[in-house]
Amino acid sequence: MRGAVVAAVATMLCAASAAAAAPDLGEIVGADTVAASDLGIGPDGANLPPGRGTALDGVDLYVDKCAACHGLRGEGASGPALVGGAGSLASSKPLKTVGSYWPYATTLFDYIRRAMPYDRPLSLTDDETYALTAYVLWANQIVKRDTVLDARSLPRIRMPNRDGFVDAWETKQQ
Repeated sequence: MRGAVVAAVATMLCAASAAAAAPDLGEIVGADTVAASDLGIGPDGANLPPGRGTALDGVDLYVDKCAACHGLRGEGASGPALVGGAGSLASSKPLKTVGSYWPYATTLFDYIRRAMPYDRPLSLTDDETYALTAYVLWANQIVKRDTVLDARSLPRIRMPNRDGFVDAWETKQQ
């Protein structure tokens, strides 16, 4: 009984101490601020921004902003390879690249826009992101070098490994 009382008192003291020590972490943000930071682009391409780009537009951008990590031809350097690996996923040494593994071109755009370049995420314009996406897709022989990518055309691209994934969410609902 005495142990239970001590535990209850200790719990109350810890709760009171935690409440008193709660830090002032800022202020409540409005819907505008939340909407401005909602950059997510899903497989269906909903929320793709205006803009456009081709692989031809992306060549110099790639060399300037990507090649140091991903290699001049996307073969990988300090960062992962982006090109190659076709047919390797079922092998004992799969090479997971945009061309062999990535299921949706729209989520490639999303990743480039959000996370690249590694040392300056969120620094690319939407046109630059479309151009870099086009360049990486062209390097993987998925689009032609003059294919214009924009909010309408990007979701229509069928990636080689589109059917290589199981939709766990849909499976749970069956």
